[in-house]
Amino acid sequence: MANQNLFMRAQLKRPEGVYFDDDDFNFNPEFQGRVVGGTSATSAAQFPYMASLRTSGNAHFCGATIIAARTVLSAAHCTVGRSTGGTRVVVGTHLRLSGGMSHAVNRIVNHPNYNANTIAFDVSIVQTSANFQGSNTVQSIAMGSAHVGGGVTAIVSGWGQTSHPGSAPNVLQWAALTTLTNADCRNRHTANNAQFVFDHKMCTFTRSGQGICMGDSGGPLVVGSNVVGIPSWVIACARGFPDVYDRVSSHRNWVISVM
Repeated sequence: MANQNLFMRAQLKRPEGVYFDDDDFNFNPEFQGRVVGGTSATSAAQFPYMASLRTSGNAHFCGATIIAARTVLSAAHCTVGRSTGGTRVVVGTHLRLSGGMSHAVNRIVNHPNYNANTIAFDVSIVQTSANFQGSNTVQSIAMGSAHVGGGVTAIVSGWGQTSHPGSAPNVLQWAALTTLTNADCRNRHTANNAQFVFDHKMCTFTRSGQGICMGDSGGPLVVGSNVVGIPSWVIACARGFPDVYDRVSSHRNWVISVM
């Protein structure tokens, strides 16, 4: 009921300070995605579950997580309106500009309750035409089924700018972040933005100057051997507000049902 009340109170606008659409990138280049305050991955084998969603021209636009032989988990705001023909999935590399295996896409499924205004149910799956070739650099990861509370160390990874002004790095970036309870997350946001921290979301915050940004959307937030979160929205970027993810355990049954 509490989650329903939050949803009903949410106004038909995004949380203030959130930018993530193509037009936002064009007009707000400083808000394009990055792991801020992160560390460079040493090899593709360090994050074998990491995938990159690319345009047909091979431009990275969002992250994703390998969860099955030809299925990746991502965010609906990354994939809504995108065609299968105009989307590729690249796996097996920690480099944005080279390496890896590029796969054609034959199916994109966005959560039926996704709301572009409130950013609710921000989850999707993308399926490739052929199976991934498993190796030490290409491996699926389990979807978390347990509720993750506050005070847990989680690992996020993604590509993009590492500072502003700056340029997107070639090497995958990662950071160890700390999860918050949803109540704590809401308290740390403005009253308006707290409305959008639904029960099916989860949050991280470690310090100002470290966190995620929009181009990291759709990628993995991992605890142990499970992906537990999907980067959804942030107050751009690493400026002292918690980062908000969709909670994988809340969507796990839906994902399994449409795979």
